[in-house]
Amino acid sequence: MEKKPNRIFKDLTQAFNTGVSYMMPAVVVGGIFLAAALATGEATDAGMVVTNPFFQNLLKIGEAGFAMMIPILSGYIAYSLAGKPGLIPGMITGFIANNPVGANNVSTGFLGAMLVGILAGYFARWMKTWNVNNTIRTIMPILIIPMLTTFVVSMAYMYVLAAPLGSLMAWLMNLLSSLEGSQAVILGVIIGAMTAIDMGGPINKTASAFTLALMAEGIYGPNGAFRIAVAIPPLGVALSTFISKKKYTTEEKNLGASAFFMGLIGITEGAIPFAVKSIKTVLPAIIIGSAVGSGLGMIHNVEVFVPHGGLIVIAAATNKLWFVLDMLIGACVTAGILHVLRPDVEEK
Repeated sequence: MEKKPNRIFKDLTQAFNTGVSYMMPAVVVGGIFLAAALATGEATDAGMVVTNPFFQNLLKIGEAGFAMMIPILSGYIAYSLAGKPGLIPGMITGFIANNPVGANNVSTGFLGAMLVGILAGYFARWMKTWNVNNTIRTIMPILIIPMLTTFVVSMAYMYVLAAPLGSLMAWLMNLLSSLEGSQAVILGVIIGAMTAIDMGGPINKTASAFTLALMAEGIYGPNGAFRIAVAIPPLGVALSTFISKKKYTTEEKNLGASAFFMGLIGITEGAIPFAVKSIKTVLPAIIIGSAVGSGLGMIHNVEVFVPHGGLIVIAAATNKLWFVLDMLIGACVTAGILHVLRPDVEEK
C-alpha cells in the first residue's frame, strides 16, 4: 500500500501540473493580444501606452486573459484534487487571493492562489466522503459542497492566511528586486535551464508561473529572461540545421524551417521533434543555450511586459537590442554545441 506522504506528494504534483496546464491557454491568448496591442503603443515613463481605439480594445482582451490566469490556476488545482465540486470554490478563492482584501489591502497573487486551491480541493474532497441521506446527496456536488467550501476557505484566507502570506510575498519581491550582479545572473541561468529542460512540460511551466507571479507584482526582469529562453531551443536547432547540413536528414532540415518560425513566436515545443530523435545531443545543447541567453538577459536588464516570448513581443521589451542579441547568442551556443555533439548522417 502506498504511503500517505507519497500519495499526497503525487496528488499535489498532479494538481499543480493540471492547474498550470489549464492556465497556459489564458496566458498565451492574453499574451498575444497584449503583444499585438502594445506593439502599436508609445513608450512612456509609465510603460507602453496604447492610444489607437481598436488596439485599446485588443489590450482589454489581453488584460482579461491575464486577469483570469490566477483564478483558473487555483480552480483547476482544486478540480484535480476534488473533481467538479472543487472547481468553482477554487476559482472564487483564487480570485480573492489575487485581489486586495482586508484593512491593509493584502494581495498574495500566485502563492496565495496555489494555497487556496489546495485548501479548496482537499476540503471539497473531504466533504464528498460525508455520509448523508439520498435527498441531500443529490444536491451535495452542485450546491452544498461548492457553497460551504467557498465560505470556509475564503474566511480562512481572509482572517488567518492573508496577512502572513502578504508579508512573505513582500519579502520575496523585495529580495528578487534587489538581486544584482552575480545573483541576478544565477537566477537567469536557473530560469533558462528550467525553460529548456522539458520544453513546455511541468518544469518549464513552473518557471513560467514563477515569472508571471513576479510580473503581477511589477517585477519584469525574470520574465524578460524567461521570454528570451523560450525562443532559444527552436531557434538554436533551426540554426543548426541551416549551418550543419551534414548532421541532419532532409526531413529534419524541413523541420528546422518550422522550428525557426516557432522560435520567432516563442513556442519552445518546436525543439521537441529533434529531442525525441536524439535527446543526448539536443537536451544538453538547448539547456546550455537557454541558460546562457537567459543569464545574459538578466545582466542586460531586459524586461518584457507581456506573458509571451520570442521576437514577436519585441515591442513590449526594454533594451530591445540586447533582447535580440541575447536570444541570438543563446541560439548560436545551442547550434555550436549541436555541431560538436551530433555525428554526420548518411541518407540512403
